[in-house]
Amino acid sequence: MAERTVWQQLMKRIRVPMGFAVAAVYLWRAKPTATTLAVSLLLVLPGLWLRGYAAGYVRKNAELTTTGPYAYTRNPLYLGSMSITLGFAAAAGSWWLIGMVTTLFISIYIPTILGEEGYLRANFAGFDAYAARVPRLLPRLTAAKSDQGAGEFSRKLYLHHREYNALMGAGAIYLALGLRLVWQHLHG
Repeated sequence: MAERTVWQQLMKRIRVPMGFAVAAVYLWRAKPTATTLAVSLLLVLPGLWLRGYAAGYVRKNAELTTTGPYAYTRNPLYLGSMSITLGFAAAAGSWWLIGMVTTLFISIYIPTILGEEGYLRANFAGFDAYAARVPRLLPRLTAAKSDQGAGEFSRKLYLHHREYNALMGAGAIYLALGLRLVWQHLHG
Protein backbone atom coordinates (compact mmCIF):
# COMPACT_ATOMS: atom_id res chain seq x y z
CA MET A 1 0.00 0.00 0.00
CA ALA A 2 1.25 3.51 -0.81
CA GLU A 3 2.47 5.55 2.16
CA ARG A 4 0.30 8.49 3.11
CA THR A 5 1.89 11.77 4.10
CA VAL A 6 1.42 13.04 7.64
CA TRP A 7 -0.95 15.74 6.28
CA GLN A 8 -3.02 13.12 4.42
CA GLN A 9 -3.25 10.97 7.55
CA LEU A 10 -4.24 13.96 9.69
CA MET A 11 -6.89 15.16 7.23
CA LYS A 12 -8.38 11.69 6.91
CA ARG A 13 -8.74 11.48 10.70
CA ILE A 14 -10.10 14.95 11.38
CA ARG A 15 -12.35 15.64 8.40
CA VAL A 16 -15.56 14.37 10.04
CA PRO A 17 -15.00 15.91 13.50
CA MET A 18 -13.88 19.15 11.83
CA GLY A 19 -17.06 19.08 9.77
CA PHE A 20 -19.16 19.11 12.94
CA ALA A 21 -17.12 22.01 14.37
CA VAL A 22 -17.48 23.98 11.13
CA ALA A 23 -21.23 23.23 11.12
CA ALA A 24 -21.57 24.70 14.63
CA VAL A 25 -19.72 27.90 13.65
CA TYR A 26 -21.68 28.00 10.40
CA LEU A 27 -25.08 27.82 12.10
CA TRP A 28 -24.00 30.42 14.66
CA ARG A 29 -22.80 32.90 12.00
CA ALA A 30 -25.34 32.19 9.23
CA LYS A 31 -27.60 35.00 8.08
CA PRO A 32 -29.91 33.22 5.63
CA THR A 33 -32.59 34.89 3.55
CA ALA A 34 -35.39 33.31 1.56
CA THR A 35 -33.36 34.08 -1.57
CA THR A 36 -30.10 32.52 -0.34
CA LEU A 37 -31.99 29.43 0.80
CA ALA A 38 -33.67 29.07 -2.59
CA VAL A 39 -30.40 29.62 -4.51
CA SER A 40 -28.60 27.10 -2.31
CA LEU A 41 -30.96 24.37 -3.52
CA LEU A 42 -29.40 24.72 -6.99
CA LEU A 43 -26.16 23.32 -5.53
CA VAL A 44 -27.34 21.19 -2.61
CA LEU A 45 -29.93 19.06 -4.43
CA PRO A 46 -27.63 18.05 -7.33
CA GLY A 47 -24.87 17.36 -4.79
CA LEU A 48 -27.15 15.08 -2.77
CA TRP A 49 -28.28 13.32 -5.95
CA LEU A 50 -24.69 12.79 -7.12
CA ARG A 51 -23.57 11.40 -3.75
CA GLY A 52 -26.54 9.03 -3.63
CA TYR A 53 -26.02 7.93 -7.23
CA ALA A 54 -22.30 7.33 -6.67
CA ALA A 55 -22.94 5.38 -3.47
CA GLY A 56 -25.04 2.93 -5.49
CA TYR A 57 -22.03 2.03 -7.66
CA VAL A 58 -18.96 2.03 -5.46
CA ARG A 59 -17.62 -1.10 -3.80
CA LYS A 60 -15.03 0.50 -1.56
CA ASN A 61 -11.72 -1.36 -1.30
CA ALA A 62 -13.16 -4.31 -3.23
CA GLU A 63 -12.91 -3.11 -6.82
CA LEU A 64 -11.97 -0.12 -8.92
CA THR A 65 -15.35 1.36 -9.80
CA THR A 66 -15.35 2.86 -13.30
CA THR A 67 -19.06 2.88 -14.19
CA GLY A 68 -22.01 5.13 -13.48
CA PRO A 69 -20.82 8.53 -12.24
CA TYR A 70 -17.28 7.10 -11.96
CA ALA A 71 -17.15 7.10 -15.77
CA TYR A 72 -17.34 10.92 -15.64
CA THR A 73 -15.23 11.79 -12.59
CA ARG A 74 -12.98 9.70 -10.35
CA ASN A 75 -14.43 11.39 -7.27
CA PRO A 76 -18.20 11.85 -7.62
CA LEU A 77 -18.73 11.55 -3.88
CA TYR A 78 -16.34 14.44 -3.21
CA LEU A 79 -17.74 16.46 -6.10
CA GLY A 80 -21.20 15.99 -4.60
CA SER A 81 -19.87 17.00 -1.19
CA MET A 82 -18.29 20.09 -2.68
CA SER A 83 -21.58 21.08 -4.32
CA ILE A 84 -23.48 20.55 -1.07
CA THR A 85 -20.90 22.47 0.94
CA LEU A 86 -20.88 25.44 -1.43
CA GLY A 87 -24.68 25.38 -1.51
CA PHE A 88 -24.92 25.61 2.25
CA ALA A 89 -22.26 28.32 2.32
CA ALA A 90 -24.38 30.29 -0.16
CA ALA A 91 -27.48 29.65 1.99
CA ALA A 92 -25.76 31.34 4.92
CA GLY A 93 -25.56 34.58 2.98
CA SER A 94 -21.97 35.21 4.11
CA TRP A 95 -18.97 35.64 1.80
CA TRP A 96 -16.50 34.84 4.54
CA LEU A 97 -18.28 31.54 5.22
CA ILE A 98 -18.04 30.69 1.51
CA GLY A 99 -14.30 31.45 1.67
CA MET A 100 -13.86 29.45 4.88
CA VAL A 101 -15.60 26.31 3.62
CA THR A 102 -13.80 26.51 0.28
CA THR A 103 -10.44 26.75 2.04
CA LEU A 104 -11.33 23.89 4.39
CA PHE A 105 -12.59 21.75 1.52
CA ILE A 106 -9.36 22.24 -0.42
CA SER A 107 -7.11 21.67 2.60
CA ILE A 108 -8.96 18.51 3.66
CA TYR A 109 -10.10 16.84 0.47
CA ILE A 110 -7.12 17.36 -1.84
CA PRO A 111 -4.80 15.42 0.53
CA THR A 112 -7.56 12.84 1.07
CA ILE A 113 -8.06 12.36 -2.68
CA LEU A 114 -4.30 12.08 -3.28
CA GLY A 115 -4.00 9.53 -0.47
CA GLU A 116 -6.86 7.47 -1.87
CA GLU A 117 -5.32 7.60 -5.33
CA GLY A 118 -2.11 6.18 -3.89
CA TYR A 119 -4.10 3.33 -2.36
CA LEU A 120 -5.98 2.67 -5.61
CA ARG A 121 -2.78 2.80 -7.68
CA ALA A 122 -1.10 0.30 -5.34
CA ASN A 123 -4.06 -2.09 -5.16
CA PHE A 124 -5.77 -1.96 -8.57
CA ALA A 125 -3.68 -2.56 -11.69
CA GLY A 126 -6.10 -0.66 -13.94
CA PHE A 127 -6.04 2.59 -11.96
CA ASP A 128 -3.47 4.43 -14.09
CA ALA A 129 -5.35 3.67 -17.33
CA TYR A 130 -8.61 4.75 -15.66
CA ALA A 131 -6.98 7.94 -14.36
CA ALA A 132 -5.78 8.75 -17.87
CA ARG A 133 -9.39 8.55 -19.18
CA VAL A 134 -11.36 10.12 -16.33
CA PRO A 135 -10.60 13.46 -14.62
CA ARG A 136 -9.93 13.66 -10.90
CA LEU A 137 -12.80 15.97 -9.94
CA LEU A 138 -14.44 18.10 -12.63
CA PRO A 139 -16.44 15.68 -14.79
CA ARG A 140 -16.14 14.75 -18.44
CA LEU A 141 -19.11 15.56 -20.67
CA THR A 142 -19.40 11.96 -21.89
CA ALA A 143 -18.84 8.69 -20.08
CA ALA A 144 -15.43 7.07 -20.45
CA LYS A 145 -15.45 3.47 -21.64
CA SER A 146 -15.17 0.96 -18.84
CA ASP A 147 -13.87 -2.61 -18.69
CA GLN A 148 -16.77 -3.26 -16.29
CA GLY A 149 -19.45 -2.65 -18.94
CA ALA A 150 -22.24 -0.17 -18.27
CA GLY A 151 -22.64 -0.96 -14.59
CA GLU A 152 -25.88 -0.70 -12.71
CA PHE A 153 -27.06 1.32 -9.70
CA SER A 154 -27.50 -0.88 -6.64
CA ARG A 155 -30.01 0.16 -4.00
CA LYS A 156 -28.34 -2.36 -1.70
CA LEU A 157 -25.00 -0.53 -2.03
CA TYR A 158 -26.71 2.83 -1.52
CA LEU A 159 -28.22 1.55 1.73
CA HIS A 160 -24.97 -0.17 2.75
CA HIS A 161 -23.08 3.13 2.45
CA ARG A 162 -25.88 4.88 4.42
CA GLU A 163 -25.91 7.77 1.98
CA TYR A 164 -29.44 8.60 3.15
CA ASN A 165 -27.66 10.21 6.12
CA ALA A 166 -26.54 13.04 3.82
CA LEU A 167 -30.16 13.66 2.87
CA MET A 168 -31.25 13.67 6.52
CA GLY A 169 -28.33 15.94 7.45
CA ALA A 170 -29.23 18.38 4.68
CA GLY A 171 -32.82 18.39 5.87
CA ALA A 172 -31.67 19.14 9.42
CA ILE A 173 -29.46 22.01 8.23
CA TYR A 174 -32.30 23.50 6.19
CA LEU A 175 -34.58 23.20 9.21
CA ALA A 176 -31.99 24.98 11.37
CA LEU A 177 -31.51 27.69 8.74
CA GLY A 178 -35.28 28.10 8.43
CA LEU A 179 -35.58 28.49 12.19
CA ARG A 180 -32.68 30.97 12.11
CA LEU A 181 -34.49 32.94 9.39
CA VAL A 182 -37.69 33.07 11.46
CA TRP A 183 -35.68 34.14 14.53
CA GLN A 184 -34.00 36.91 12.48
CA HIS A 185 -37.40 38.22 11.38
CA LEU A 186 -38.81 38.15 14.90
CA HIS A 187 -35.73 39.79 16.45
CA GLY A 188 -34.67 41.82 13.37
